Amino acid sequence: MSKSVSETWWRALLGIAAMALVVSFPFARADAAKLGENVSTFKLDNGMEVVVIPDLRAPVVTHMVWYRVGAGDEPAGQSGIAHFLEHLMFKGTDKLAPGEFSKTVARNGGQDNAFTSQDYTGYYQRVASDRLALVMDMEANRMTKLVLSEEEVLPERDVVLEERRSRVDNDPSSRLSEQMNAVMYLSHPYANPVIGWHHEIEALNRDTAISFYKQYYAPNNAILVVAGDVSAARVRELAEKYYGPIPAQPGLKPRSRAHEPPHQAARRVILRDARVDTPRFRRMYLTPSFRTAEKGEGAALELLAQILGGGTTSRLYNKLVVEQKVAILAGAWYSGDFLDSGSIGLYGSPAPGNDEIALEGAIDAVLDDIIENGVTDEELADAKSLLIADTIYAVDSQTRLARIFGVALTSGQSVEDVQQWPERIERVTLEQVRAVAGKYLRIEASVTGLLLPPEKTAEADQ
Repeated sequence: MSKSVSETWWRALLGIAAMALVVSFPFARADAAKLGENVSTFKLDNGMEVVVIPDLRAPVVTHMVWYRVGAGDEPAGQSGIAHFLEHLMFKGTDKLAPGEFSKTVARNGGQDNAFTSQDYTGYYQRVASDRLALVMDMEANRMTKLVLSEEEVLPERDVVLEERRSRVDNDPSSRLSEQMNAVMYLSHPYANPVIGWHHEIEALNRDTAISFYKQYYAPNNAILVVAGDVSAARVRELAEKYYGPIPAQPGLKPRSRAHEPPHQAARRVILRDARVDTPRFRRMYLTPSFRTAEKGEGAALELLAQILGGGTTSRLYNKLVVEQKVAILAGAWYSGDFLDSGSIGLYGSPAPGNDEIALEGAIDAVLDDIIENGVTDEELADAKSLLIADTIYAVDSQTRLARIFGVALTSGQSVEDVQQWPERIERVTLEQVRAVAGKYLRIEASVTGLLLPPEKTAEADQ
């Protein structure tokens, strides 16, 4: 079984319909105040950042190491190397035999896994709090002491290729998403899939993996997040003991990526597959991320997506599914948790008796109305309430809370950005939501995707 979550953050785990929740960093106001008082941050002498999130409800801890490197940092022609290395990190070190890391965690009653995105790679263990030193020792060891042989690397490459076949090549919906993403970006490396292109994965080997590992896996390129039944003082003591002696990488360069040029033409992707019985419509608009958005825009985009398609009370669902009955489902999301750019996405499937063309026209009509007339006071108030209510669950989950901070920090944000998010949501006005709709829901900056069954042939009609 793969150790990877090869989609940005939790999208692969929670699905498109939940995107409006999982890519945001909102917290209920009372919980945000409590969180602000308890979260501690410090930096080791070698440059490693540390975040401690106390949670004393149960004697367990979540230990995470996040590296500021992902698919968006890969050398040209080596797509998938960040994800491939993630797999290889579960091989041996100078102290651990291949596979011993996960076996040790399991023997001690814990769970471990890893994930790769465009902007980060992360490794985590969830164990009893008295086992924190154990997992910290092992994680620090594999930060710089990974041992790889061709006998281990090449079979693991085959595992990644099989993962790609099962998750992407054999899934029409995933293939459409991959193709849409590839044409969304004209220059930026976000065009490449996190798992990599098949032909480029085939060319990865031990040398490319070791080179990538030595370049990016270092304490001054890492963030340690520990959440759970532990004090900041104890985490500092252990971090200085296990991570502190690791030297910084002196050759680490600032992240530099190609800038996306202005988008001047809408693009369209049509994928037909015999396994498709109901047509599906998707569209993505290029937007700023939380980091790159102008003041107030990130929160306004989040609320716009919630109002457009954040559930059965949303504008798209009410208009298309309930009132007009042209769709069986419809929704939207905003992806803002990226270092560089983000996107707003829409999706839907036509109801029986309708087709994807009628559905697209109905969606465009809803968008045009919001751009021209904005949203209502009631819609904005409901969207704010839903985002704040949804995040109570995030605050209640130790692991999820640790992930939220890790994603924020590796995508160019700060602890303060997480803590201040509810206030920014509260401050968004009707005018700001209408402004971002008009500014970013531009067809010229979009990619429309249609997932369709095969075209009928003359023989099939006879």
